[in-house]
Amino acid sequence: MLYVSVLYGIAAATAACLLSAVLTALLRTPALRLGVLDRRHPGRVPLSGGAAVVLVTVLVAGIGHGSGIVPLGGGAGALLAAGAAVAGLGLLADVWRLRGRVPALGTAVAAALVVPYEETGVAGGVLAAAWITGLALAFRGLDHADGLAGSVGVVTAFGVGVCAAAEVRDGIAVLMSVLAAALAGFLMHNWHPARSGLGACGSLFAGFVPAAAAVYARGGHGPLSGAGVLFALTAVASADAVLVVLSRRAARRPLSRSGSDHLAHRLRRLGLTPRGAAVLLCAGALGGALVGVLVHLGRAGGGAPLWVAGVASAAVAALLRVRVYGTRRGPGKSPGKGAGKRPGRGAGRGRVPGGPPGGSPGGPPGGSPGGSPGGSPGRAHRRTLDGASTTYPPIHIPAGQSPLACKEQIRLESSGLSSVDPAARVMHT
Repeated sequence: MLYVSVLYGIAAATAACLLSAVLTALLRTPALRLGVLDRRHPGRVPLSGGAAVVLVTVLVAGIGHGSGIVPLGGGAGALLAAGAAVAGLGLLADVWRLRGRVPALGTAVAAALVVPYEETGVAGGVLAAAWITGLALAFRGLDHADGLAGSVGVVTAFGVGVCAAAEVRDGIAVLMSVLAAALAGFLMHNWHPARSGLGACGSLFAGFVPAAAAVYARGGHGPLSGAGVLFALTAVASADAVLVVLSRRAARRPLSRSGSDHLAHRLRRLGLTPRGAAVLLCAGALGGALVGVLVHLGRAGGGAPLWVAGVASAAVAALLRVRVYGTRRGPGKSPGKGAGKRPGRGAGRGRVPGGPPGGSPGGPPGGSPGGSPGGSPGRAHRRTLDGASTTYPPIHIPAGQSPLACKEQIRLESSGLSSVDPAARVMHT
């Protein structure tokens, strides 16, 4: 029976990979027509990959269960059903733009229902449910760069599958191999430049199912060693969540407000390419998962996850120093009379650093700061890139000069082709 399960697992993974790649491509056109797009992406990238990954995983795992080859016992069936429900909430969020608290609350309820309390105890089960919810939301946050959430999901699902196989939980092991293969097929369309995205549907599913499966695989082990293994298996997603929380708290920004402050955003600002950032983070996820698997199998000491935590903490501390929330005003500079208001008529769309005299800092003295004598001040303009907002001082147009004379410069500024830090653009470009 063991050999049959192994052969079925290989065949199921191969079929899931191919079906996911084909279904992602087929769902792309309907998603484009319905307008189910990634709003953070500069192009028209449909969120068809998430639905494809979920459908293929449920279909292939369901066929194995229905045929009796690999029954989804040992909690695998309940885990898959709860994951599908969470994915459904994510799909509603993708289509109807639900508030983030709705999928988060639904994920928390599903996690509380799927935790094996007989193995973890009540207190441990509550902590496990909170961790599953947090990891699912962390995977949703990882879906900010091409190829990142999918590649980290493949590594995480594979590591959890090995741990489940070591505990002779065949149903969960096969489910993890199918999920990893489905995500691999999706990556054919999500690697930079992306043609399809996971969205909330796929990212919540890719985080919820491995997290809950890891809790089942570590059930019965000590709480401290179990926590270390769980962290090692999900090191990159956990580090990204901690980085974002600390960064937004320090900047006094709401946690629910999206921004270009994730791991890959900061690596891009340090000069890495989109693919380079995804590969580096995937390598980090692979290293953490390898440590978690070795500790679970007894091939490494229980303190090995501390090294993973140390490396992750050092990386978070270093990347916190990367500025991602726009530039601060220097001392003595004021935003001007019109700051914080909508642009006035004929005032252009924002200040253009280094632009024509009268519209840039260091202009002739007199009149408004940085403008020419008698210049007409415009009003401050707020630009948002990846959720990061920057308020510029007002633009000043010299007296007697028509705003149409600056038409080309204003067009470039409004389209984002000038005076914008290239690293501050959306990660998918």
